[in-house]
Amino acid sequence: MKKLLKYMLTAAPFLYMILIWVMSSNPDDAVLRFPDDGLDRFIKESLHLVEFGILYALFVVALLAHGRLRFTLNFTVALIAIFYGFVDEIHQSFVPYRSSTMIDAAKDLIGVTVLFWIVNRTYFRNPDHRLTKAMKRFEAYVKKD
Repeated sequence: MKKLLKYMLTAAPFLYMILIWVMSSNPDDAVLRFPDDGLDRFIKESLHLVEFGILYALFVVALLAHGRLRFTLNFTVALIAIFYGFVDEIHQSFVPYRSSTMIDAAKDLIGVTVLFWIVNRTYFRNPDHRLTKAMKRFEAYVKKD
């Protein structure tokens, strides 16, 4: 059962990348449209901060599941998430009814950077922090056979 969990956690960031690609291939109102245009734009613009932060977090969870969360790998997956944000913006420039801006790419970068900072300040520098303890418990749980 734990092997299945490990496989699912390993696949999660890649499946999420596919989901991002598919969602970026559609017009921005294909799934959800709020009646107020201002609210609709605000929420969808804010999601850039969250969307790629989630991608980075899924990579961190996958590394934890394998007991491989080290600073260099953590930095590497952060760069992968940021790079994928740039790739997504380029992809959107070719999709009708979508736009691609450097501001959106910057939002993707900020979302990943904030989470990266949190992981570094807790997991790597503060072993007594609640988040660090929770991450260590999760890591130990998944490693047990």
